[in-house]
Amino acid sequence: MLEIRNLTVNYGAITALHDVSLRVEAGSIVTLIGGNGAGKTTTLRAISGMVKPKSGQILFEGRDITGVPAHKLVGQGLAHSPEGRMVFANLTVLENLQMGAYLQRDKAVVARELEFVFGTFPRLQERTAQLAGTLSGGEQQMLAIGRALMSRPKCLLLDEPSLGIAPLLVRSIFAQIVELNRARGLTILLVEQNANLALEISRLGYVLETGRVILADDAAKLRADPQVRDAYLGG
Repeated sequence: MLEIRNLTVNYGAITALHDVSLRVEAGSIVTLIGGNGAGKTTTLRAISGMVKPKSGQILFEGRDITGVPAHKLVGQGLAHSPEGRMVFANLTVLENLQMGAYLQRDKAVVARELEFVFGTFPRLQERTAQLAGTLSGGEQQMLAIGRALMSRPKCLLLDEPSLGIAPLLVRSIFAQIVELNRARGLTILLVEQNANLALEISRLGYVLETGRVILADDAAKLRADPQVRDAYLGG
């Protein structure tokens, strides 16, 4: 579904990604792991059109989407739930979710997607009239994912869904990620600091270090790799 070929991204004079290549098969969960500043978030931002690559190619369902603006990619079925959640703090939960469906003109479809999101994250339904900025970190993360789902994506880019969330709630959110993949066949590219948990639910994993892919393998093999365990899984 998604393929990156030799992607290079610069921020001014600094090269954030060096010839990064990866593949995400339709219906799979693929994880990017690596330390702070490794280039994980930049990879997702380049895919979703938030930053423009210096060189390389991004293919989505076989189409070249390199440099296509973010709002057009949403219409093609690519959604991004960003690091830090980025909810609209002064809008209600319901208004945030409706923003996720801004391209959808069929009210019946919007209602159906809203019902699906509330079925996935019942806590959001309990807080529809609450301002998003007053939600807990975990609830904001549910809202960010729910807002992305409202666009009816084929592929979801998830950036650090566990960041700043209580450990008990992290398990719950990851269980929902697995269920979205299973029930909807949703393809997911996941960036996650909790590398052990991320690899546990993934089919493939890529390890980024200073903007380069240094390892790529089945997730189970990466979890068993001594180098990966020592560096990212706490030994």
